[in-house]
Amino acid sequence: MKASWKSQKILFRILACALILFIGVTGMLLMAGLKKPPAEALYEERPVQVEALEAVSADIPVVINGYGQVRSLDVVSISSEISGIVLRVHPRLEAGEIIPEGDLLFEINPEDYEAAFRNATASVDRWNQQILFLEKKSALDGQRLKNLIRNQKLAHEQYERLRKLFEQEQVGTRSNVDSAEQSYTIAMDQADQMAQAVALYPIQIREAKSSLNSALANLSLAETNRRRCRVYAPFKGRIKDVSVKPGQYVMPGSPVVTLADDSVLEIHVPIDSRDARQWLKFDTNVSNDDIAWFSGLKPVLCEIMWTEDTAGHTWTGILHRVVKFDQQTRTIHLAIRVNASQSLSTYESGLPLVEGMFCSVAIPGKILHNVFVIPRWAISFEKTLYVSVDNRLKTIPVEVARVQGETALVTSGIKPGDIVITTRLVNPLENSLLNITQLKTAGDAS
Repeated sequence: MKASWKSQKILFRILACALILFIGVTGMLLMAGLKKPPAEALYEERPVQVEALEAVSADIPVVINGYGQVRSLDVVSISSEISGIVLRVHPRLEAGEIIPEGDLLFEINPEDYEAAFRNATASVDRWNQQILFLEKKSALDGQRLKNLIRNQKLAHEQYERLRKLFEQEQVGTRSNVDSAEQSYTIAMDQADQMAQAVALYPIQIREAKSSLNSALANLSLAETNRRRCRVYAPFKGRIKDVSVKPGQYVMPGSPVVTLADDSVLEIHVPIDSRDARQWLKFDTNVSNDDIAWFSGLKPVLCEIMWTEDTAGHTWTGILHRVVKFDQQTRTIHLAIRVNASQSLSTYESGLPLVEGMFCSVAIPGKILHNVFVIPRWAISFEKTLYVSVDNRLKTIPVEVARVQGETALVTSGIKPGDIVITTRLVNPLENSLLNITQLKTAGDAS
């Protein structure tokens, strides 16, 4: 009886579990039948929107860019050559004023130098009179010497005649002979003294002429110092600095006025020595065989722009010479020369090019033939760029000859007609589909 009850209880539990399982499966199937299947998604490749440039080869001049400060070609520090009190100065002797050539800059009290000039003049006159006196006296004494020589000859003849008469014919007296001999001796002595005096006159005259030359030199110096009391402008220029006032005592050699000639300006531009070696234009037919320096630099026109000029106006200068080679920075300093007419080219609409402006200079160099002008940002640091081939992105290596501003000059890797991607892309997938929204021409590369 108990066994039958247990069997029934187990059977009931099995049937109950089966019923619950059936109800669950049936409900799940009913709910699954009520849900609609999702629509099937179609995969479509989305193109990358890019801008591109059609590659065109051309002959492009290399431009070497550099920076430098404008300076006046000639700047002269004027100082006094003599000492003294400044009497007066130019009425416009102030920094920034333009002084015409020949205008009096300042004047020093000339009283002491006028007195020295008069003293030197008197000394010259005195030595001139001394020379005239010696020359006249030499002429007179020369004539006297002739007379004394004649007297000496007559006295000698008188002595010989009396001596012979006394010794040979016993005529006359010993006292007459002695007197004649004494007269002859006196005449001979006078002639000798006069001959000595006449012989010394040329020496005295030369000595007096030397003294005259010294006096003339002192006169010239006194006259020069008198002229130096007035200091004039050596050329038309701008007063750059001034440190002299009326009543001031000035000393020789101390600069008091600095005058700048702004008719010709120069800009010294340092460039890399490698750029100079590769791209500067030199005339190989011109050389200095006896001077080891840069020769034959072609005077090309350069474009100059003030770095603070937002309008972007430019001036024109001429490449003039190589100034120096700096071995520490490995740079070559070039001189760009600008004349006044070129520097004043914007006077009506803006500031002229003046000393002190810091400018950028573009120097034309050699010409690169059959190169492609590509935007600099289109080339990666690995020297590769992206091109469109059948509207698919391809990466190709290129060779860049030079980077100029925002453009790169490519010599190999691409060919005319290639579509170069100019849009900046970050890690794009190779062979990606492209949609070119704008295709530029070669003239729009920059």
